Amino acid sequence: MPAVTVENPLTLPRVTAPADAVARPVLAVTTAPSGFEGEGFPVRRAFAGINYKYLDPFIMMDQMGEVEYAPGEPKGTPWHPHRGFETVTYLIDGTFIHQDSNGGGGTIQNGDTQWMTAGSGLLHIEAPPEQLVMSGGLFHGLQLWVNLPAADKMMDPRYQDIRGGQVQLLASPDGGTLLRVIAGELDGHEGPGITHTPITMIHATVRPGASVTLPWRPDFNGLAYVLAGRGSVGAERRPVHMGQTAVFGNGGSLTVRADEKQDAHTPDLEVVLLGGRPIREPMAHYGPFVMNTQAELQEAFEDFQKGRLGTVPAVHGM
Repeated sequence: MPAVTVENPLTLPRVTAPADAVARPVLAVTTAPSGFEGEGFPVRRAFAGINYKYLDPFIMMDQMGEVEYAPGEPKGTPWHPHRGFETVTYLIDGTFIHQDSNGGGGTIQNGDTQWMTAGSGLLHIEAPPEQLVMSGGLFHGLQLWVNLPAADKMMDPRYQDIRGGQVQLLASPDGGTLLRVIAGELDGHEGPGITHTPITMIHATVRPGASVTLPWRPDFNGLAYVLAGRGSVGAERRPVHMGQTAVFGNGGSLTVRADEKQDAHTPDLEVVLLGGRPIREPMAHYGPFVMNTQAELQEAFEDFQKGRLGTVPAVHGM
């Protein structure tokens, strides 16, 4: 990590917050519990314990790995349904193959992102390729769930494959922070991801001792998840470390700093910054379905049981 970088960040467009921007306070810092997902790969539940009013429009996020698999150990997920939201899989290290019951999908690796709009529903599988299962290797990524407003929940499913080389690269004024804009925009610079719900998703690498203050849309919420390293957030310099999420309050800018001394396994502070316009609609969420009412949830289960979300292909090529 990181998968996408540049030798000299000072060659990139630079961003900074206006001097009169109101700094967002840090409301809370939570620590992600660890667990297992799919066929048994380790995850950290980044948003566990955070009130949904601070997450909206985001539903959940898992940090997958970082894990060094031995030969035969790499794992994925079995076929499973989705309806009513979007999944964003950002793969930092390793390779994952996606496939759905509509014939969609693709391969992502080393900085790629796959944005899947489940919409009205489909069946979906994610798995490492056979050669990675045989050889083992490093695996590390994120999966983020983004809610869809009621008007879009039953839209046709679609995919966006965002290659690592397509992300918008930016830097802090001193070059101490590299910013990868995956989706949304930052200071007028747009990332490649097309979203139904207005959001911004950024992967920031902050060098030891460096800090960055970014302009942040006042109508968005603000979250910072630490993928690796140690540092602090906000004007109050609230300490954060790997596996922790900072929840920001209202304002027009947010600040992240890296400690002078980092952990032995990472040279820099690695942070995912998220912001989105809250949908502010009722949410009914159970397992792989995110709807607005319990009746819609029940309908989703019935449609899945009756095969209306698709069927598993006889030969899926995994």
